[in-house]
Amino acid sequence: MSQNNFTIGALAKIAGVNVETIRFYQRRGLLAEPIKPARGGRRYTKQDARRVQFIKQSQKLGFSLDEISELLSLEDGRQCQEVRAIALRKLDRIREHIEGLRAMETALSHLVERCANNTPSVLCPIILTLLGESE
Repeated sequence: MSQNNFTIGALAKIAGVNVETIRFYQRRGLLAEPIKPARGGRRYTKQDARRVQFIKQSQKLGFSLDEISELLSLEDGRQCQEVRAIALRKLDRIREHIEGLRAMETALSHLVERCANNTPSVLCPIILTLLGESE
């Protein structure tokens, strides 16, 4: 097997994913499925491995598969401003998510603190809050 002629199993290993991930990316249109020759199995290239690694790295940065598809359409690197716009939109959503998580942390921290001083004869402030009731 040449370095540029992989089975799906070898591609999965090189890219650090499992075979089902590659098949899923093919179903989603993120990775082309090579033509199957009359004899033998489909063969993949280094470029396919790079593409799978691009997808995985993009997912680690929080991009959805739809966003990754959009990025892949700009993969030649000549549309940097378009890629930047996509990344800025993602960054804004991440920042909004972080703000929401901080608010949740503060609220839950206050409830946990109130529970620490609670006596067994008083209803749990966390349960009351989750039920939408106040003390």
